[in-house]
Amino acid sequence: MARVEPGPSTEGVRFATHAGAGPISQVKRTEGRGREGEIPRFSPAFFYWCLRGSHRETLLGRRTPLYDLHVALGARMVDFGGWDMPVNYGSQIEEHHAVRRDAGVFDVSHMCVIDARGARVREFLSRLLANDVAKLTTPGKALYSCMLNEQGGVIDDLIVYFNDESWFRIVVNAGTRDKDLAWMRKVAAPYGVELTERTDLAMVAVQGPNARAKAAELLAPEHRAPALALEVFSGKQLGEWFVARTGYTGEDGFEIMLPAGEARDVWTGLNRLGVKSAGLGARDTLRLEAAMNLYGNDMDESQNPLESGLSWTVSFEDPGRDFIGRKALEDLKTKGPGRKLVALVLDDRGVLRGHQKVFIDGQADSGANVGEITSGTFSPTMEKSIALARVPREAGATVQVDVRGKLLKARVVKAPFVRHGKVLVS
Repeated sequence: MARVEPGPSTEGVRFATHAGAGPISQVKRTEGRGREGEIPRFSPAFFYWCLRGSHRETLLGRRTPLYDLHVALGARMVDFGGWDMPVNYGSQIEEHHAVRRDAGVFDVSHMCVIDARGARVREFLSRLLANDVAKLTTPGKALYSCMLNEQGGVIDDLIVYFNDESWFRIVVNAGTRDKDLAWMRKVAAPYGVELTERTDLAMVAVQGPNARAKAAELLAPEHRAPALALEVFSGKQLGEWFVARTGYTGEDGFEIMLPAGEARDVWTGLNRLGVKSAGLGARDTLRLEAAMNLYGNDMDESQNPLESGLSWTVSFEDPGRDFIGRKALEDLKTKGPGRKLVALVLDDRGVLRGHQKVFIDGQADSGANVGEITSGTFSPTMEKSIALARVPREAGATVQVDVRGKLLKARVVKAPFVRHGKVLVS
């Protein structure tokens, strides 16, 4: 989930398809009647598969409190990490542009909100996370971090909020919630920390240059000024709502955790204020333009943060802090990571997709010079194809990508591609 202002994602899942499917999707699904296969994401075939009657009959995913509203609004629903979620409400491109230019709202109630409480909760998080919760000294301040295994692989990426010395709030990805909770409870046991999954809460993300001002209109009058005064990457409990100035789009905005029963009225209230309903399709193109990692695509338990563009989330400063995975990452630092995550722009015609091969030094072979695209899409803002790719550390200013058997030249650029509505690469 790297959502950074920074910030997490999360959510990589895979579609199982029937015979005749084509290239790899960034969304995964397993369906009993089909083989696991691949379809181009948001292509006509993708939507045909999502909407076909047989698929509707086999949707057995979990549902957020906003499910019925999504259906009433005409959303195209897909299985995402075990949840039935809206991919768009008509035009993914319009939803994307609404967030970049004005405001859009996303249902992120599938994310797992966990309250960690106990006298030793800070010690627990110091051990659990690669980033250092010692940085959190002001109530409401948030921290983005990876949670690692002993080998330095990424179990998940997450956001943790500091409320007080006995209460931190953690938000993890939907598709990893069960394994995350099991791992966290195992690590928490010696510290006497209680972990509570907040299934009573819904969560909406209101994103875009006008998002905060519009969302504030739905707050109680006494809560508007404190919400608008929030610093970036911080949150505050305002009545029964927890309002955080975080997001996963590269735009300003709020992520709001609130009682599940209030979510529908909040969504429709935002719509009346001109905030556009937005689905997973726009969420993915927005986060990729902002070069934010997606768990399951850009990193997972087989990859470490140092080779996934997430070195900045690992804190080695305190030599006495023995976080899980530290030894493995220190060994890797000493010898030097063999790979790195880079941002690519394709100037030729074509679309960059996950799992396409990337070659350096003009050598189209299957040896050490081969990298791979981890996330790729067509950027609606830039009107070019962009990607994140894990490549050998020797990669220079240009690489070649195998797009349907043809080697196309791509430029390595500084991430992000787009932030706060502005294109940052030429």
